[in-house]
Amino acid sequence: MKSFGITILLASFLFGDALAGEAYRVYAASRATSQLWIVEVSSSDDEVSVKVAEKRDLGFPGSTITLHPEKPLLYLAAPFGKDGSNPGATIELDEEGNYLRQHDLENPNGYAYLSLDRGNRFLLGSNYRGGQVDVFSLEENGHWGERVAALDEGRKNAHCVLTTPDNRFLYIPYVKDTNALYQYQFDPESGAVTALDPKNANPPEGTGPRHQAYHPTLPITYFSNEQGVGVSVYRRKDSGQLEFLQSLDALEPDHPREGMSSSDIVITPDGRFVFVGIRAGKQDFNRVARYRVEEDGKVALLGLTPTDEIPWGFTLSPDGTHLLVSAFKGETLTLFEIGDGGELVERAKLPWDPQITDLVTR
Repeated sequence: MKSFGITILLASFLFGDALAGEAYRVYAASRATSQLWIVEVSSSDDEVSVKVAEKRDLGFPGSTITLHPEKPLLYLAAPFGKDGSNPGATIELDEEGNYLRQHDLENPNGYAYLSLDRGNRFLLGSNYRGGQVDVFSLEENGHWGERVAALDEGRKNAHCVLTTPDNRFLYIPYVKDTNALYQYQFDPESGAVTALDPKNANPPEGTGPRHQAYHPTLPITYFSNEQGVGVSVYRRKDSGQLEFLQSLDALEPDHPREGMSSSDIVITPDGRFVFVGIRAGKQDFNRVARYRVEEDGKVALLGLTPTDEIPWGFTLSPDGTHLLVSAFKGETLTLFEIGDGGELVERAKLPWDPQITDLVTR
């Protein structure tokens, strides 16, 4: 029988005040059980506690999730529909971050990725199977509203949609054989999306850009390379066009590549480190690739940290000191402490449902 709350004691003389901080919550949904998990993380000078605060039945496999940065709201969607149904929901939270109520809706597509624009006026979703990208307005109360823009380039495997820090542009990466990186201007007033010329930034063959992270201060963006098994680096020009700078594999040249792929990517709030997931269940080689960010925005590989089977979803704690990793087949949430040199040390582990791909913190 699994225990759903685990506390790991730490040696305070080793870590001192680095672990001290306010409690925060992790939100994730399982497509296997159609449940929303709410997990509480708290830390002090000598311990980290990870425990389940609440579980709620959603009524649909809403594994794709994002949150409003200012309002107590979550947005969930099924990654693909069934019998023409593409369910989604806005979840209201109370002041403590508990589930309060749910507002269900039907979407024109399923979404493998959801994000808000920088003005918190629009919700954007990318459909993996069909490649469509939709933009929805948010109602005055922050709830999921009407679709105001739609893209369908006739290209499958769109995997991410995220506006630039200045809210003027967005990029759509495509993985596998549809390897591409489409570039658009974004209108933060209307939500309209207009293709740049050229539309495709033409990522190197075999990279398969998947998920994205923007540098906090430099005009640099990073993509996890699903097929390239590593990270690619681009400079963002004033025109919005992306200029390819670097692609750096996380594997040695002679390492077997069969069944290997990269998953999620995050960058620390100070812009010093980038972390990328590596999935290889058949090879029993599941890792977090750790990169140091150089002054020019390029990266250097620091090393690999083992994880449970199929590290799929990543997120950072609100203060940027913890990396949280969801294992799709390992059925765990693992919390790593991020060291001063970019090292990752496991601090806590929580058993949870299989097939959890996305997680957010607040």
